[in-house]
Amino acid sequence: MRPHDPGGLLFVALGLILVAAGYVWRGRVLRPLSAKRAQAAVIQDRSRSLLRSADMAIADARRRAARGEPAIVTVGDVTRVACQHYGHFVEHEEAAAALRQRFDAADCWVDCMTDAFN
Repeated sequence: MRPHDPGGLLFVALGLILVAAGYVWRGRVLRPLSAKRAQAAVIQDRSRSLLRSADMAIADARRRAARGEPAIVTVGDVTRVACQHYGHFVEHEEAAAALRQRFDAADCWVDCMTDAFN
């Protein structure tokens, strides 16, 4: 076995270069690799946050409802939560569609009322 194997030195040098690059960039992405993928990610994030806003509006309405009364969730509640929590200004039709979807998924027909189906 030789004391200075060029393959081993090359491997260690490459590792040190990668560690130094990781330290400099610290996991940041300087620019998106693909504009289409970046735009798709933004659209997906917006729709996900809109559905979360609908869930939060339903939960808030259920907390506010008195015992034995149905919780009333409006499209305005969803747009307000989306604006306050996520900074998204949402159209009425978008908020209504998200509320209809989450209304069905959360089985709200039992204890909630909404204006999203009009």
